[in-house]
Amino acid sequence: MEQYKLSVASSPHASSPVGTKNLMRDVLIALVPAMVMGVWVFGPRALTMTLVSVLACEIFEWGYCKLMHKPNPIGDLSAAITGVLLVFVCPVTIPYWMVIIGDFFAIVIVKQLFGGLGTNFLNPALAGRAFLMLSYPVPMTTWALPGKENWVSMGSVGADVATGATPLSVDFMKSSIAPEASLADMFIGNIGGCVGEVSAIALLIGGVYLIAKGVIRIRIPAAYILTVAVLTLVFSRAPEGVSSITWMLMEIFGGGLFLGAFFMATDYVTSPNTPKGEIIFGVGAGLLVVFIRYFGGYPEGVCYSILVMNICVWLIDKYTMPKRFGVTAEMRKAEKEKAKAAKKAAKEGSEA
Repeated sequence: MEQYKLSVASSPHASSPVGTKNLMRDVLIALVPAMVMGVWVFGPRALTMTLVSVLACEIFEWGYCKLMHKPNPIGDLSAAITGVLLVFVCPVTIPYWMVIIGDFFAIVIVKQLFGGLGTNFLNPALAGRAFLMLSYPVPMTTWALPGKENWVSMGSVGADVATGATPLSVDFMKSSIAPEASLADMFIGNIGGCVGEVSAIALLIGGVYLIAKGVIRIRIPAAYILTVAVLTLVFSRAPEGVSSITWMLMEIFGGGLFLGAFFMATDYVTSPNTPKGEIIFGVGAGLLVVFIRYFGGYPEGVCYSILVMNICVWLIDKYTMPKRFGVTAEMRKAEKEKAKAAKKAAKEGSEA
């Protein structure tokens, strides 16, 4: 009977081989194609920036947890993901010290001060990017041109760096000037922009990998991208000589829509927990992207659209949570009155 001996342990008794580290490893693997394209388009400095960012995030997370006497979470790879994603939404031309400042804000201010992994209400990488954008707007909107001849040196960025506009920032998106970049360039990644945003095909490969592995669900990316596609097709602002479909595809392939849809908006902590909530989240983010691009002074809106929807997640979850089976309206009303009475008694007790 030795083989049938039971082990006594506390609940829960069901376990899964899938953990935080496994999920984060899959995300890192999915980001490899975009990283390869970033190095191909902008040169080795894209890789060194990523390594510096990952190292800084790990150090900041370890240092904070050491200072506050909290468990060391470095092995879960979540800080590494933040480091990679922050570089992916920054130009390759910014100095290393600026990346490190963004890492500090993302890890310490946004993530750890709110309790660490699982308790932050904003996506750390996007919050770090927004902070850098507000603090250093000129460097954060200075993009290197694609091509080996325009590769940025691995050291400090010099004044001789060849820079230019991204497809979303040229006058084409605000007026009737035809675009310089073709759809093929935008799909493959032969354009200027942030390190990890330029290649739509590389990001699509990574996104399909995550969906196939079950790391993310398709609802948020599909709702996000389809909302932008429908709005830009119906309310097309294509100039003369450019079809509405071409305009729509350029809005989808340009900027960080694919990166945001597959890797940012699907963050477990800062996205809704219900299927209906995920669709609402994706549609809301898509609406905000189009509104910012069409009516705002900033040509891109992915970062702020996701951050705004992150803040709304608690409300989305509140109104999309399924009702408990067997609980009537009278029972729910009684529970609310009971909770209200308990809260009132606790308040009176504290005042006494």
